[in-house]
Amino acid sequence: MKNWRSYRSKTSQENKNSSIANDEVALLAERLEFFIPKLMEIMKPWQWLLSIFFWSLFLAIVDRYSVTNETQFVIKIIARFIQTTLTLLSSFYLIDYLRPVFKRMRTLMVSLYVLLIITINAVVTLTLVLLLMMNTGAFTFTLYAFTSTIVFNTLIIAGFTIAGLLIFLRRYREMTALKQSFEKKLAAQNDVLKARLAPHFFFNTINTLMSLIETNPSRAADLLQHVSALFRASFNGVREISFQEEVALCEHYLAIEMIRLADKLVVSWQLPDENVMYDMVITALSLQSVIEKMLLNVVERSTETVYIDIKVTWLQHRVVITISAQLPKNSLMIYHDLRQHMDFYSQAERLRAYFGQSSDIQSRVTNKQIITIIDYPLQDVGL
Repeated sequence: MKNWRSYRSKTSQENKNSSIANDEVALLAERLEFFIPKLMEIMKPWQWLLSIFFWSLFLAIVDRYSVTNETQFVIKIIARFIQTTLTLLSSFYLIDYLRPVFKRMRTLMVSLYVLLIITINAVVTLTLVLLLMMNTGAFTFTLYAFTSTIVFNTLIIAGFTIAGLLIFLRRYREMTALKQSFEKKLAAQNDVLKARLAPHFFFNTINTLMSLIETNPSRAADLLQHVSALFRASFNGVREISFQEEVALCEHYLAIEMIRLADKLVVSWQLPDENVMYDMVITALSLQSVIEKMLLNVVERSTETVYIDIKVTWLQHRVVITISAQLPKNSLMIYHDLRQHMDFYSQAERLRAYFGQSSDIQSRVTNKQIITIIDYPLQDVGL
């Protein structure tokens, strides 16, 4: 199960434009802020200790020319282990502490600072370890041996640090390219949805508005407010919004259509408590697009009143939205055509892009009703 944060906790964060959903790109969001990931989160503590042990063993083997017996070899491994542990811990925590500063700097400058931090820490910790070994008699001091040991180890650590920075930089560029490709795909899908929404809805609304301007100016003003709110949301781009905002957009849309459709439409809502809805999120216009298709393919083709029921539940970390429309008895409708028209492929793709591959939008058409279910995972942090 992926970890999802609630809308309330997300909006309290510094970066309010990042995604709440943990899709493949959102999982990389933290790393995309800065090309060096939080190194203490890459591996578990025991993995770090195991890696440091083998690194210390490698250095001891490389430096075996200065070892005369097995005891000195074991002492050298222990000394390398202590020195490497102190170097990495102090460096990693200092890099993470300076992360807000590094985010505002160029990549080359950050790389130089990181290299400088790790190199200086390596020199300091190695000097302390050598002084400790001198006091215990495990290291015989000579200026040449002391200097050569520090220079040798510093060069090795600096070399591996540069290699690591190059790897991080390459992965960062790959992730940035992936993020850009992902955003272009979502933007293209959003453009398709807007192209489908705008033409018929725009002209129908204009016609309704023209008829109201002379007969009912106040109602025409209300209609303009609803249109403004809906189109503003439509052209805000692909994004996640709170479920309360999505319901408000649907109500704007229904208010516009009810003026035109008169008594042919009755909509009832079954929503969770406001406190629950406050923590829910959804991709913008997902629910609205389902309602719109039901109006286009059922209500507008009927001479009878159509009842639409919308039920929303959030249980076991999944949101299930059921939209059911009762088909009129006396209107001529071809159910095969209805099944074809009630396709939500683009909307489902947008939902999967934000909430994972288990998200889906499915419709079922029977002789009596159309049932569309929007189903996607959402971690309830309150549980």
